[in-house]
Amino acid sequence: MLVEGLRRLEYRGYDSAGVAVLSQGRVESRKKSGKLMKLLDVLEAEPLPESPTGIGHTRWATHGGPTDVNAHPHLAGGGKLALIHNGIIENFAELKAELAEGGHSFASDTDTEVAAVLLADCYERLLPSEVAWGGLTVAMQMACQRLEGAFTLLAVHADQPGVVVAARRNSPLVVGLGDGENFLGSDVSAFINYTRRAVELGQDQIVTITPESVEITDFYGAPAQGREYEIDWDASAAEMGGYASFMEKEIHDQPDAVAQTLLGRSGPDGSLALDEMRIDADRLNAVNKIIVLACGTSAYAGQVAKYAIEHWCRIPTEVELSHEFRYRDPILDQDTLVVSISQSGETMDTLMAVRYAREQGAMTVAICNTNGSTIPRESDAVLYTHAGPEIAVASTKAFLAQITAAYLLGLYLAQLRGNKFQGEIKDVLADLAKTPDKIQQILDNSGQIKDLARSMSESRSVLFLGRHVGFPVAMEGALKLKELAYIHAEGFAAGELKHGPIALIEEGQPVFVVVPSPRGRNSLHAKVVSNIQEVRARGAKTIVIAEEGDEAVRAYAEHVFYIPETPPLLAPLLATVPLQIFACELATAKGYDVDQPRNLAKSVTVE
Repeated sequence: MLVEGLRRLEYRGYDSAGVAVLSQGRVESRKKSGKLMKLLDVLEAEPLPESPTGIGHTRWATHGGPTDVNAHPHLAGGGKLALIHNGIIENFAELKAELAEGGHSFASDTDTEVAAVLLADCYERLLPSEVAWGGLTVAMQMACQRLEGAFTLLAVHADQPGVVVAARRNSPLVVGLGDGENFLGSDVSAFINYTRRAVELGQDQIVTITPESVEITDFYGAPAQGREYEIDWDASAAEMGGYASFMEKEIHDQPDAVAQTLLGRSGPDGSLALDEMRIDADRLNAVNKIIVLACGTSAYAGQVAKYAIEHWCRIPTEVELSHEFRYRDPILDQDTLVVSISQSGETMDTLMAVRYAREQGAMTVAICNTNGSTIPRESDAVLYTHAGPEIAVASTKAFLAQITAAYLLGLYLAQLRGNKFQGEIKDVLADLAKTPDKIQQILDNSGQIKDLARSMSESRSVLFLGRHVGFPVAMEGALKLKELAYIHAEGFAAGELKHGPIALIEEGQPVFVVVPSPRGRNSLHAKVVSNIQEVRARGAKTIVIAEEGDEAVRAYAEHVFYIPETPPLLAPLLATVPLQIFACELATAKGYDVDQPRNLAKSVTVE
């Protein structure tokens, strides 16, 4: 059961893995650096005893390298206590010095072992009456009062069979409610095989589970409550379904991801009803600035959203990298709407930026794919994307779902403020509703781009160009190639070419160009075709993503991949897909693991 849960969570970290179980008054543990298969080899060679109680962990190294010694669980208290940890203990150095002075020793380089030793020390200091009442819970409360940083801790103790105690601060933790069994996980996928009933925990809460009970307190022992909810997908959604990788499956999930994000959010007349938008309409009408906060792929979704929101709503919109936002003394007030975008809802940089925005009095809306996660809970409103679980570390379907949700938010604001007639909004929604079928057309005709990817597996550098909404698509295409294939890739605004990047062009340099539609009075098509000619004249190998029927680009491109005709603002939902397929196929041809790229984890839960 533990290993199956770890397998489902390995996308969160795969530098090392370990498990610990309680059996006959002892803690038995096995752990190993490397991916989960390495741990399975250890467990086969050195089987653990059967046990009804255990904890397991997959690690993404922060403090201390990915070694056997640094792997979790960490044992303390003479081997009677085992602890696992996600996050960072910021005051570990002073705690370690204090504990060492008190006679404790340490075997690893991790902050986690400091938390384990501290917890064991707290347990040893308990009165007999406190131990009898629930010693591990009390010790966890005492330890958490001393810890600083972002952490989820899970612990078991040999003296308390049938008990697991966990604590949460700024890091994901969810409870699964079973029948005669209960579960803890950083993600519901860990226990989805056993229950679809879950409880989300609040900030600075401790939960104690037994087979029959779930008790929640705060860090000082006061009773607290979580929120129970039903998981709206089943275990099969987190399986590969016959595809060679989760990434390939999730690329093919995209028509459904976009459709599910649109589902049930508009009436027959085209009016939008976003049930999760809990902000008063009068306040939204007063918005005079929008700030979008995100990191990585989500930030490029925000860049796409900026074009649409400003066009539809006429509200100035900025896109900020979450980790830079609160450190530059930004200007925001009660009439600022802050939109955070995070697949997991646990991205620490974004969470801290949202908290800062709320402290300044701004309104906050989260666009998120994970029900019950921290960022939606701490925001004034939320738009869930309903894309289903995304297991591959590099994002694909979540990106398209985030753009779709941002479009819905922009149209909703335009509806409230009267920037668009209802008929215009209905027309845009109708075009959005056609998008899933258009994505499917691209997927059904992807053989040509896969062939190209395999032929380019030895490429050392690839450049991407785009204009308008094609610019963030170009940056996302480059990011996918960096993440999956480990080669140099950059996305540029095509208009910047002569301002510097054209110096990179040499004979044989592959350049992807996202070409805008030739339709429309403000089309940038001719300018981008000129850019293609500029790089081709200097020896570039040009690869073009263009709209069906655009024959003008053929003369200037070695390869052309056509996408179905769609309104210009919606084009990123289509133009991104060939770039995802290309990156996935090229990395596969190089023999790399596209689901678990080196050095990366799915959810960055530390700053």
